[in-house]
This record gives sequence, C-alpha cells and structure tokens, in this order.
Amino acid sequence: MTGDWRTDRVGAALRGENPTVLRRLGSGFAVIGDVQFLPGYAVLLVDELNVQRLSDLPRVKRLSFLSDMDRLGEAVERACRQLDPHFRRVNLEILGNTEPFLHAHVWPRFEWEPAELVGKPVWLYPRERWSEERFRLGPQHDVLRDAIGSELDQLRSVG
Repeated sequence: MTGDWRTDRVGAALRGENPTVLRRLGSGFAVIGDVQFLPGYAVLLVDELNVQRLSDLPRVKRLSFLSDMDRLGEAVERACRQLDPHFRRVNLEILGNTEPFLHAHVWPRFEWEPAELVGKPVWLYPRERWSEERFRLGPQHDVLRDAIGSELDQLRSVG
C-alpha cells in the first residue's frame, strides 16, 4: 500500500488498495462506509480522478453514475430489509461539500432511530456518532458487506 487509502479514496480503489470496496460498477466503486451507526451505509465513488461534480462527466457517464447509484441504493435496501426488520427506507444524496471528488451517499434508515432524528437528514446526528469506535467499520460488518455485495451481483444479472 502507498500510504493511507483514506487520503486518496478513488486512487486507492483504482489501485486495488481501498479495503472498503464492495464491487466495481460501470462508473465507479461501491464502497461500504467507514462508519456504520446506520448499518448498511454505503458510498458510490466515481472512477475518474479529478471529477468533482456530476456535471463534470460526459452525459453517458453521468447517466451511468446515476444508474449505479440507483443499483447500490437498491442493493443496500434489499440487504438491510433482510438483516433488520426495522428497516424503513434508503436516502440517496450527492452533496460534494467536503470531499473533492464526485460521490453519492446511500443511507439506510430504520424505525429504531431516535424519534428526534428519524425523519431528519443524517447529517444532524451528533458528531460523536461519526467517530465513536463502536460504529467504526470492522469485521463485525462482514455479514452486511457480504449481503450488499451479493445483492449488487444479483442486480447486475437482472439489469
């Protein structure tokens, strides 16, 4: 490995060094999130360096990215529904305010979330949730990783 993959997530994925990669998709990489306070959180990373926004991509690649975002969202939905009876829905977001590369967030939402947060954006969760050791991605998420990966594979054969 050439340094910390977190400093160059896209480049590390292209080099096969990003350990969060679930599957290679048509326009990028489906990765599981570094934090899992909402189990199943995933991200679609664009596969081209220096692409910062959706409009930077040619129309065909842009549509491919949006299609891959849909596919990852459905895979997360199916996996989470299988693994947690309190699964509610999936939220899809392309923000781009912090990281300098195009990516889409896939957030599963659950009935067990705190009442004051369940209907609000994930970004309103307390900052501690993003850094607490108990929510950090680890081997305890292998079943979830496998489930999302399997769903991505099934959706590839369907679509």
